[in-house]
Amino acid sequence: MQSLRELYRYGMGPSSSHTMGPRRAAEMFRARHPQTARVRVTLYGSLSLTGRGHLTDQAVAQGLLPLPCDVIWSEEALAEHPNGMQFEALAADGGSLESWTVFSIGGGELREAGQSGAETPKLYAQTTMKEILDWAESRGKPLWALAEAVEGSDLWDHLGFVWLKMQEAIAAGLDEEGSLPGGLNLQRKARGFLTRVKQLRRSAGRTGLLSAHALAVSEHNAAGGFVVTAPTCGSCGVLPAVLSYLQRDLGLEDEYLLRALATAGLVGNVVKHNASISGAEVGCQGEVGVACAMAAAAAAQLLGGSPHQIEYAAEIGLEHHLGLTCDPILGLVQVPCIERNAFAAIRALAAAEYALLSDGRHLISFDQVVEAMQQTGHDLPSLYRETALGGLAKVYQGARDREQA
Repeated sequence: MQSLRELYRYGMGPSSSHTMGPRRAAEMFRARHPQTARVRVTLYGSLSLTGRGHLTDQAVAQGLLPLPCDVIWSEEALAEHPNGMQFEALAADGGSLESWTVFSIGGGELREAGQSGAETPKLYAQTTMKEILDWAESRGKPLWALAEAVEGSDLWDHLGFVWLKMQEAIAAGLDEEGSLPGGLNLQRKARGFLTRVKQLRRSAGRTGLLSAHALAVSEHNAAGGFVVTAPTCGSCGVLPAVLSYLQRDLGLEDEYLLRALATAGLVGNVVKHNASISGAEVGCQGEVGVACAMAAAAAAQLLGGSPHQIEYAAEIGLEHHLGLTCDPILGLVQVPCIERNAFAAIRALAAAEYALLSDGRHLISFDQVVEAMQQTGHDLPSLYRETALGGLAKVYQGARDREQA
């Protein structure tokens, strides 16, 4: 598995695979060809079908500045991954000097055509949750200690930065009102939720606080704000909401939150290594489902759970998102994405509490659920994997077409 630094990335929303990854690819291509007359960029598959709503063309153009560029939208999907891009350096006469094909594979990570390995070197010998549990049990250590043992004490500086940026995204989202850009005229809800929380009884207040903070980060992301992938931009509101709520509810110092981030990162890394966190590849189960598993594990740890209870919480969080489709209306990271972050945060805390009622023993392991998620994602028709051609996106478009007829 790779470093947690590769899982927790900070960058421009609304999509790690559609904005963060393409922008990085554009910056890399510009560095290779700083003097080229023009760049032609062809976006394939999911990057083309939902790229306008995800601001992919804007991300690419910004990454190539000051080089001028032409963006071509192609619904054809390349064989290696649904999120394909081809960059071409053009001479003054329009001739192609060099082309580069690269894929945005989720979470802001890139993979060049023809390569099968990860973008950066693997650090962890452990690649499954069972191996992580075995490491912790054999040494009598908590799960988060593996991250420190592998990556060193300076990892905490990065996780401190991650937690700071998560809190800033919550604050930024709560400070905004009005509608989100993109054409749906979707009204922001986070600030209103937070205001009404004060009038609710404790049980309903918890739902309100988790929702307000998850909505705040997700709305900030949907407007193109800068967020931390956890594990993606589209699911970036789940983990910050749960951590923020528990810090407030339990009066926790930041040190405990950073350890929870490390444990959550190990959970996300297991999925990233053995399956996928790309909505275009496995649907929203790989984004919101994994975010729920990460948040559930973090919550179980903060609530005093054992390593096996933490693993159980993560298993619950992912298992009950199996089959979740990625069907964004108008290709925007708004409906159903934003609301899903709020409900996943609520379910994550419930999963942690449920796991802590047990001794941590259960029939289906987290590793088995990851395997099932990967197979389920591959079995999903492409209509339900971030193409905006099926599900809610299709129903909404059909209704709008009938109204305009």
